[in-house]
Amino acid sequence: MEKDLDLLDIKLLRLLDQLYTTRSVTRSAEALGQSQPTVSIWLARLRKQLGDPLFVRTAGGMLPTPRTDTLIATVREVLGGLQRLAQPEASFDPPTAERRFRICMTDASHITLLPRLLSHVRAVAPGVALEAARIDAGLAHALQTGEADLAVGFLPWLDAGFYQQTLYGQDWICLANARHPRVGSEWGADWDLAAYQAEAHIGISSGTGYQLLDSALASQNISRRVLLELPGFLGLSAILSTTDLIATLPRHIGETLARAAGLQVLPCPMAIPGFTVKQHWHARYHHDPASRWLRGVCAELFMKSASSP
Repeated sequence: MEKDLDLLDIKLLRLLDQLYTTRSVTRSAEALGQSQPTVSIWLARLRKQLGDPLFVRTAGGMLPTPRTDTLIATVREVLGGLQRLAQPEASFDPPTAERRFRICMTDASHITLLPRLLSHVRAVAPGVALEAARIDAGLAHALQTGEADLAVGFLPWLDAGFYQQTLYGQDWICLANARHPRVGSEWGADWDLAAYQAEAHIGISSGTGYQLLDSALASQNISRRVLLELPGFLGLSAILSTTDLIATLPRHIGETLARAAGLQVLPCPMAIPGFTVKQHWHARYHHDPASRWLRGVCAELFMKSASSP
């Protein structure tokens, strides 16, 4: 069996580099912070391992042998590589950074979170671009491989290998036309479960939270007459503003739409489990400076901007 190769100690490589530069054992010892006898012992060990005198003492100093002339470029390359490995990771500097972040989020977050996030990023990191991507079956793989930097939403299926941070809590509300003929301040006292079931509704299938709504309706044997099914929130405000339909949706998106379109907010007349919106990232990127900056921005903006139910 072939004998394993003895690897050179890094201090011996540094000695060879110093001797080649200074041509002096004394000056090399001073540069390395060692005594001259110690450096002489290291040189003897280095000569034995490499099978060559390496340096010859002359009136002009310690002159390298041809073997040393051949080795020095490789030795300095190795030392340079080790030095680069030991250096701390470069920090992420928002004002000068040029980077694109891909964030997976629901279409509700496009309305509630993305505008504020974009505004902040443009102000503090003008060279940073954002890309909003869908939350789908490939989410875990995208976060693991770095195809996506972050996922924001209610994502209870993300488990091993992922970090998470709660941004805000969500409960449920109802939205209606501000001039609804049966729902409003004049009829507010009559807004209850019976009134809810008597009205016609818009069903929205967007977002993982809607599984909680459907399950709550089924478990409480509550039926509702859904006249329109929407895959997301696009067009919801316009439809509510021009009809007498009711929409049941999470508070953050509901109140955002209500403010923008002048809709009225009604309490949800039945119990629906609340949930938390979190940001998620893969363990591979937990210490990555750019990822840490993005997560910090989201925490700063959204942990303060949305109150828990």
